[in-house]
Amino acid sequence: MKSHSIIDSEKNDNLVKQASFLAIAGIVSRIIGLLYRSPLSGIIGDLGLGYYQSAYNFYTIILIISSYSIPSAISKIIAQKLALKEYRNAHRLFLGALVYVLIVGAIASMVLFFGAPLFVEEAAIPVLKVFAPTIFIYGILGVLRGYFQAHRSMSQTSMSQIIEQIINAIVSVGAAALLIKLTMGTMEEPAEEAGQILRAVRGAQGSALGTGLGVVAALVFMAAVYFINRNDILKRAVNDRSGKTDSYMTIFKTIIGVVTPFIFSTAVYNVFSPINNKIFCTYYPVWRDMSQVVTTSHWGIFQGKAQVISNIPIAFSSAMAAAMIPQVSGFMTSGDKESAKGRIALGVKTTMLISIPSAAGIFTFAGPMMLLLFPNSRSNIEISTHCLMALSVSVVLIALSTLNSSILQSIGKLHTPIFNSLIALGLQTVLLVILLKFTNLDVFAVSISYTFYAGVMAVLNQLAVRRAIGYKQEILRTFIRPLECSFVMCILSYGVYRLVMLIVHNERIAVIPAVIAAVPVYFIFLVVLRSVSEKELKALPGGTRIYGILKKVHLIR
Repeated sequence: MKSHSIIDSEKNDNLVKQASFLAIAGIVSRIIGLLYRSPLSGIIGDLGLGYYQSAYNFYTIILIISSYSIPSAISKIIAQKLALKEYRNAHRLFLGALVYVLIVGAIASMVLFFGAPLFVEEAAIPVLKVFAPTIFIYGILGVLRGYFQAHRSMSQTSMSQIIEQIINAIVSVGAAALLIKLTMGTMEEPAEEAGQILRAVRGAQGSALGTGLGVVAALVFMAAVYFINRNDILKRAVNDRSGKTDSYMTIFKTIIGVVTPFIFSTAVYNVFSPINNKIFCTYYPVWRDMSQVVTTSHWGIFQGKAQVISNIPIAFSSAMAAAMIPQVSGFMTSGDKESAKGRIALGVKTTMLISIPSAAGIFTFAGPMMLLLFPNSRSNIEISTHCLMALSVSVVLIALSTLNSSILQSIGKLHTPIFNSLIALGLQTVLLVILLKFTNLDVFAVSISYTFYAGVMAVLNQLAVRRAIGYKQEILRTFIRPLECSFVMCILSYGVYRLVMLIVHNERIAVIPAVIAAVPVYFIFLVVLRSVSEKELKALPGGTRIYGILKKVHLIR
């Protein structure tokens, strides 16, 4: 890697391509995560997944409060300094952020380790303690990622995400099997409930260890990248001609002033998982006189299987949001409001072009996808399929709300997403309690509440963006055309699925050619209906080559 890479990358303001680096890495990472979940699920079972997810939810909350929002917040404030060519202050912000996460990360890790009994049920306490050191490490990693993103250089973050997930997958499966074998003496599941719980806990601890070592591997990579570029970074800071040098007191005030709203926004945005987990796994068994083991297993199906699948296409919206923050912040700082609007319009449209067909495909093939990726799901196929179908709708809503939340943060409306999240959270919690108390929907009620939450957030954030910047999204080519093309895609691909089923009589095999056929069908109809312009198509990775091919076959004039 050349030392001038991050400086030169500032010249590249192609939002879609920068987002695509992160999106590809995010999708690859989630696919890796999905693929290892199948053998992991086979090793630790739904009960083990339930304990893992229970601990993971509270680990995530503490992580969010301490470190998770660091990349986005740091990229915003450093991008503002870079837009003003204050390179010395940009680097001082980087150093100040490192001090901030070292202090906050250490405190958060200790809170999670020693306070574990306050957060989760007794069986999940050992799992949560394994997660604790990861928070401290993640903070440092987050600062490095945010620093490179501020320079509009996403390739380093992308590569670190892939490395993180590969190590996570290998260690999670290996450590889970090893801990079970060492503890139980065999991989066989015990007949008694106490033995089942102990086996599940040890497996969940192994998976949690994989999460931590994945973060360590990503940090080593990002640190190496920084030190390769360090001489050029320092040289530019020394040669800064802006004449401005902020004191470290000012630096810390800036960091706290920006990071805090990001933290609260992200925390409220994600707190529904531990809240829903607490309601479903703790109160629901009491309300309906159900076994704790059964409800924990059902929670493992919802969050360890269905939500893992639905989260894959959301990677693109998360990547677009990360790429958009420094660009929109830079334009707003320099007073170029129209360019900021242009980036927002392009970001929303590109995200919808991916999210809408993804949601439609997941809804259509929910059952076969679940059997393909989790072969051991057949005994609970009805529950898992219904959960995934409900979550498929949330793919579009989460994508839109995530993007608009980042837009609001980019234009200085840091507190608006927090208030919107609180409103959505309150409404979804009331809905969940009503559904669990007065219906027999079981964990399907959690999927419905989650989708409702995403819908409320999407509407509130969209209205807030319109009020804040006078921006109004184009409707026909952004939402209607992709929806029409997705409808045709699903009909044709389902026809392929039924045709293959007549031959092989196996859902897991039949869904593969159906999904493969769906992709070109969707994009061909997008082009035929003129839903994508030449400029938008060429902005995509490999878009110029795709444009040339489509022109040769006369799909584009």
